[in-house]
Amino acid sequence: MIETSSADTATVATKAAAPDVTQEDDDIARPEATFRFTVQNISQLKEQVLSPACYVRCLPWKILILLRNTTTPDRQQQKALGVFLQCNGECDSPGWSCYGLGELKLMSHKPDGSHLCRKLHHMYHCKEDDWGFAHFISWDDLMDLENGFVKDDAITIEAHVIAEAPHGVSWDSKKHTGFVGLKNQGATCYMNSLLQTLFFTNVLRKAVYKIPTVGDDSSRSVAFALQRVFYDLQFADKPVATKKLTKSFGWETLDSFMQHDVQEFLRVLLDKLENKMKGTVVEGTVPKLFEGKMTSFIKCKNVNCTSTRVETFYDIQLSVKGKNNIYESFKDYISTELLEGENKYDAGEHGLQEAEKGVRFDVFPPVLHLHLMRFQYDPQSDASIKFNDKFEFYEEINLDQYLQEIPSIPAHYTLHAVLVHSGDNHGGHYVVFINPRGDGKWCKFDDDVVSRCSKQEAIEYNFGGKEDAPYLARRATSAYMLIYIQTSQLKYVLQECTEADIPTDLCERISEEMRYEMAAEK
Repeated sequence: MIETSSADTATVATKAAAPDVTQEDDDIARPEATFRFTVQNISQLKEQVLSPACYVRCLPWKILILLRNTTTPDRQQQKALGVFLQCNGECDSPGWSCYGLGELKLMSHKPDGSHLCRKLHHMYHCKEDDWGFAHFISWDDLMDLENGFVKDDAITIEAHVIAEAPHGVSWDSKKHTGFVGLKNQGATCYMNSLLQTLFFTNVLRKAVYKIPTVGDDSSRSVAFALQRVFYDLQFADKPVATKKLTKSFGWETLDSFMQHDVQEFLRVLLDKLENKMKGTVVEGTVPKLFEGKMTSFIKCKNVNCTSTRVETFYDIQLSVKGKNNIYESFKDYISTELLEGENKYDAGEHGLQEAEKGVRFDVFPPVLHLHLMRFQYDPQSDASIKFNDKFEFYEEINLDQYLQEIPSIPAHYTLHAVLVHSGDNHGGHYVVFINPRGDGKWCKFDDDVVSRCSKQEAIEYNFGGKEDAPYLARRATSAYMLIYIQTSQLKYVLQECTEADIPTDLCERISEEMRYEMAAEK
């Protein structure tokens, strides 16, 4: 059973060398490490002992070993060895947290012996800075020579730690990733995640900088407020504030975000930008990047009558329920519905006719926004519920088969961002994983904390289907939106954006606003 230890930290009473870190990487910001701790004179163990620190995600991790008296099921007192993993144990400040998982292993020195392994995972914080096993092994089993755990009155414990970047302590996002996060200003749900994805759509960022906003007030003008957020994300060293942007948007309460989903927020934001770009050098940027075309049709089965309508779209809603993967959802999207019986189609001069109704994609845009329908109305409970069903998506996809005609340039797409929600429909937690340069090197943006992460963390871990999993810090974690970039357009969409791309007058106005803010703070 995993349980916490509340024992006070004591000095190491045994001979302890610096931990033997088996990873060559000595970067203290690394996401994982393996280290060992040898305790001498184990038969004389009287008090707890702590290993020297091994740094993971800039925090000190130690192995804590102590003697425990436990009660057996038949109520007999039994002596046991307790082994725990301690994180940031000497920090007195409240408010920090770090999710870690790992394995504690009691090493057998016998060639044919078996190591004793136990796995753990925990959200470490100031009131629970160690986690592990009060009864890792009974004292009798530990001392049994047949098991081979003790040699020359010494034992060795190996710890393998994997940790997420910590919150509230010792983490410099800019230093470790080159990027900064957005402050969690409360009640903004998915907004921070979406803003980061738009910022890393570099060609859009360049266009936003070029929108004329002279004379605009950043608390009233969405364009100027977004220019400021983008500028700060590009050049600041600390997390960036978004209060002026939410104020300019008119969405300053949690209700505003709860009543509108991410799709609505994105459409309103892009619409405001598109209107502000009209008549400027960047007019048409938004549709050029995000607009696709589809044809909806109704085709009669028994007479020569077809009705078609060409429509534009900025995003696609894909069904998750009952679908295994993204391809099944696209297939479902273009499947036809039969209009028959009482639901026949009124074909004018041909009267009521049996017909097929459906849509066909004509063109997919360079930047493809896919909304996964995780949240849907449930008539039984008269409320919106979350479907956390497993739904697979991929680093690269080809959508040629869903187009009316095979395109001259393949509809081959590369995954750029994965927006993720944890918890149920009421609140929960939002993060985004972004592949900034389209090269498969991913970062996790968790409000103010940015950290490098593996491709597996960004993609597979967010398929859903699990209420709880050791590798997930929060329950019911799954992707709710995916952003793909057409592979042939990657260089264009992700082109470099430097200070030289920002109009001089905008830089001057932002600098002036910063000076005013600093003076106001003083």
